[in-house]
Amino acid sequence: MSSEKNVVESTAPASPSRTSEEERPKRPWHQSFYTMLKQPGSALQIVLAALLAIAIGLAVTATVDDIPEAAPIILEIPGTLWLRALRATVLPLIITAIILAVQNLKAMASGGAKLARWTIIYYVGTTCLAIVHSIIMVDLVWRRLMIQADETSLAVDPEDQETIEERADNKAHDIIVQVFESFIPSNVVGAVANDELLAVLVTAVVVGYLLKGPDSPLLRAIREVDRIITIVITFLIYLAPIGVFFLILGNLMTLDMASVGVNLGVLIGASIAGMGIHLFVVLPIIFFAITRQNPYGYWMKNSPAWITAWGSASSAATLPVTLRCLRARQIPEVIARFSAPLGALINMDGTAIYFPVVVVFLAVTQGIKLNAGDYTLIVLLSVLSSIATTPIPSSSLVLTVMIASSVGIPVTGMYAVVVAIDWFIDRFRTMTNVSGDLYAARILEKITGITDDNTSSVVEQEALERAMGNDNNKEVVEAEKKAEV
Repeated sequence: MSSEKNVVESTAPASPSRTSEEERPKRPWHQSFYTMLKQPGSALQIVLAALLAIAIGLAVTATVDDIPEAAPIILEIPGTLWLRALRATVLPLIITAIILAVQNLKAMASGGAKLARWTIIYYVGTTCLAIVHSIIMVDLVWRRLMIQADETSLAVDPEDQETIEERADNKAHDIIVQVFESFIPSNVVGAVANDELLAVLVTAVVVGYLLKGPDSPLLRAIREVDRIITIVITFLIYLAPIGVFFLILGNLMTLDMASVGVNLGVLIGASIAGMGIHLFVVLPIIFFAITRQNPYGYWMKNSPAWITAWGSASSAATLPVTLRCLRARQIPEVIARFSAPLGALINMDGTAIYFPVVVVFLAVTQGIKLNAGDYTLIVLLSVLSSIATTPIPSSSLVLTVMIASSVGIPVTGMYAVVVAIDWFIDRFRTMTNVSGDLYAARILEKITGITDDNTSSVVEQEALERAMGNDNNKEVVEAEKKAEV
């Protein structure tokens, strides 16, 4: 058996991408730099666009005292249009990617169930790790740097009181109910229309499992839609440097550096530091322990994804770029199609890190001391809330009020401070979430041992169908010619 296996492996064609990489001669760094700079939508273009936007935005904020209110709104229009176009591809992308991934999992002998099991274990496990080290750092370090706010700061604006009371009406058990209800749509068409992505994902899994492929007409239609979406996404990624530039520039011009006090500075610093620990210490340790590869080199190669995530503040909108990066890293297609869409919806490590920080911030600024039971409840609710959070900008604000109210923390005027700076922290949360998805794909490839060869039967069947289709067309043409004669 082993000799037969060796013969098969020796006669199997090598992957074109790997072969080309091995045979491609190394060029001088400046030529590679210039080539990458010319390539539309390349990582280098996105990085340079982001850095340029940050430099201009901070320079304008620091030097101009009175920026016209319309200026950042108008500047953000190109970025907003690009982001809207990218979001428009997310829903059909999730549907087609999940259905085709489930079909590939069905075609595999045993790896399908293993991939699904380990994907969920990894995502839930890393979220729990993120919350644990976040709550430890908050209690040991960041809580001691925060100070109690004065009565003026705690006063609630009458315009905000109604919103706060509405959000405070939600109880702890509402989070649990919301999590489970988000999996099952009461109306599939309504779920698609309202962008209930988690419900759409579950529906796509069911449809993908029940479809009898690969000869199903519906499955062929889904592959055609997937091909069209890929073309559209490729074009939008070419425009990514322009979109990221205007998104970042417009948002940074609204940042008032003078309004950032001690407490707000600690909130921002604690949130970003916690995400930094998770992104540059916790995840790389897991990544290296399992794959034995350089985690930082891998992360940098996928920079278009996490830079787009920082610019868009939306894991869902970044999903097309994430999939493109995973394919460039030669992640097996079935893993990329399954783990990335699922991760964009439930792998919210950055959000999980942020919840304990902001809840403790609201407590300390009001002079409230939390006990061990409160911290335990915060951890449990943060895990569930991170799953329930939708992958769109600033969606965690509602759940923040819910968690705070559950541990007896009244929502005062300091919540308005959180709202004012949430858009900025949200970008780092999204970058952490997407980076976790990128790390997960390579880790899952190593754990499951799945390769593109495992699902080659599906690809071969598709090729066979196309060939048969071509042969049938030829026979029809020949028959018509004979009939004419």
